[in-house]
Formats: sequence, C-alpha cells, structure tokens
Amino acid sequence: MIITEIEIFRLSIPMEPFVIATGTMDYAQNTFIRIHTNHGFYGVGECSAFPMIVGETQNTCLAIAQDFARIWKGKDPLALEERLAELHLYIAGNATIKSAFDMALYDLAAKHVGVPLYKFLGGEPRDIMTDITLGIASPEVMATKALALKENGAFALKVKLGKEPKDDIARIKAIRRVVGFDIPIRIDANQGWTYEGAVEALQGLEAFKIQFCEQPMRTYNDHLLPELRTQTIVPIMADESVYDHHDAERLCKSDACDYINIKFSKSSGIHEALKIQEVAQDYHVPCMIGGMLESRLALAAKVHFAYAAPNVKFYDLDTCMVGHLEDPVEGGIQYDGYAIQISDAVGIGADIKREFLDQCERWVI
Repeated sequence: MIITEIEIFRLSIPMEPFVIATGTMDYAQNTFIRIHTNHGFYGVGECSAFPMIVGETQNTCLAIAQDFARIWKGKDPLALEERLAELHLYIAGNATIKSAFDMALYDLAAKHVGVPLYKFLGGEPRDIMTDITLGIASPEVMATKALALKENGAFALKVKLGKEPKDDIARIKAIRRVVGFDIPIRIDANQGWTYEGAVEALQGLEAFKIQFCEQPMRTYNDHLLPELRTQTIVPIMADESVYDHHDAERLCKSDACDYINIKFSKSSGIHEALKIQEVAQDYHVPCMIGGMLESRLALAAKVHFAYAAPNVKFYDLDTCMVGHLEDPVEGGIQYDGYAIQISDAVGIGADIKREFLDQCERWVI
C-alpha cells in the first residue's frame, strides 16, 4: 500500500466559551486529515489544539501537517512504526498534530484487514460511562449547572478549578449543597495552584468527597507531588505532567500520583498512549482517557483505544458535549445519556460530513 495524497482541513467547530484555569476557548481549534492510498480507501485523523496546555495552535498544526504530508507521500502507511519515527525525527514535540497522523495510520491499518480498530488493537467492547465537565464560573452559576446535569442523569461531574483556593472551595461547597454526595465529583486544577495553594485547596476540599484531583500544580513542581500526596487524602491524577511513557515511569517511580490522564494530544496518539497505560499498569496506577475539544470522530478513536487498554478505568469523553454548537461527524461515538457506544464498522467508523468540509479551508499534498 502506498500513500498517494493527504488532505488537510481546518476543522473549526463553533462552541460556547469554555473556561479553565489557564484560559478560555470559544471554538474548537481542530485539524482533520485524510490519508489516501492506492488501494482506494483512506484513513482519517483528527486533533484538537489547546494552546495554553500543549503549546500548539490550530495554525501551527496546519503548517506542520503539510510538512508531515510531504514526508509520508509515496510511502507505505502500514509500516506504522517507521512512519511515526519519521515525524519524531523531523520535529520535537508537536504531539497534537502528530496524534492526527497516528490516528489516520491506525484507521488505515484496521481498514486494510477489514476489522474495527479495537479488534485490530486486540481489544474487546466494555461498558463505558463518561463524566461531564463544568467550566469555571461563580459558585452560584456552577451549582445551578451542576444540579441541571445531575437531574439530566450525569454519571459523574468533572469540575474545573485552579483559581484562588478559598474561591475554589466555595465552588465545590456550593455544588455539593445542591447535588448531594451520591454523585462522584472529580476536580481539575489545570496547573492553577502553587504548592501552598494546592495544600490549602485540597485540605479544604476533603470534606466534600472528591474522587480525585487532576494536575494541581505546574509541571515544574512535579518533584513536590510526592510530598503533596502526604498532605491530603484527595487522590492525585497527573495530566499535563505525563506526555509519554517516560514521564509515566518517572512519576510512578517517585510515587508522585495515584492516577494518570492519557490524552492523544499529549501522547502523539494511540501508539504512545498504549505504552503509557502499560507502564502505569506495571506500577498499579490506573489511567483515564481524556481529551481537549475533539469531535465525535476522535472520541470514537479513544473508545477503540480504551477497549484495548485494560488499565484505563476512568473516562472523560465529553468534549463534544461541553459546548460544541455544531456536529460535523458521520458515524463516530454515540451517546445514550452518558453511556458510550461505537459501531462495528471497519477502522474508526467515522468521517466528517462533506457539506461541513466544503466550508473548511483545505490543503492537498
């Protein structure tokens, strides 16, 4: 099989403003690619840039994507490790756009043998329930939204924090007051606290039955995570601190976290994500699969990955539910409330609607 052409699309999805500790997003900065082959079918991949987290924008993704396409054109997409190694050799970092190319290769590989991606990866379907995320607002606004989500059948709430500790404690107190204690609450500080602030916030939140806290501090404070764990009963989940399996090994060895959040935008895609969950499993550290602001196409790929990743125990697959104002996807992940399913179509089982792509800026290599 030979790559004959690669299409690159600016996949901007309008959305309600979404606020986290490090900034606000008012549209999903996504990139979509199709890798065409001489076998008459193509592989699809999508990534979602989140500049304040990964240091990539939609424009940097689009620029690098054109370079990647030129590197791969005329080569065998089934030589997956060779192709991915070429991207890492060409440029350090840029994990987000690499993940779209990784995804498209896996889609092609599964289509080549005529099976759903999870079967190609050696996985089996299992029951998956996603949480639902609350962006940062006043305690009163967040409490109102939390109650509405619970009344709508939410399985678990993921609450964005990372501002002043006293204000964050007030946010969770207000939420617990209206939703009670029978629904799990996960919090995500997105690196927003100092060490002292993390201690203050987490100790103050212990009374509110927090399932875990994602990324309480900046990554340069990773060396303080083991000490932080001794100061609170709230379990710590590493997110921005883990981009690859080397990061996972470093944190697990130092007892720096209870859990790890895997995101394709950090791991460069499925290939490295599988390694992260394996390393974490060796240290008995369960993982979560999460994301940035992907559509139902990339989310479907994450479900395929989760089916093949037994150490993934938590699911934060709500990105298209937290304010996307348009759904451009055919097939893909399906929601029954907060329960998740994918079809047994070959590959990822998703594509972007032609009428949506016709409105998108496009490059062909």
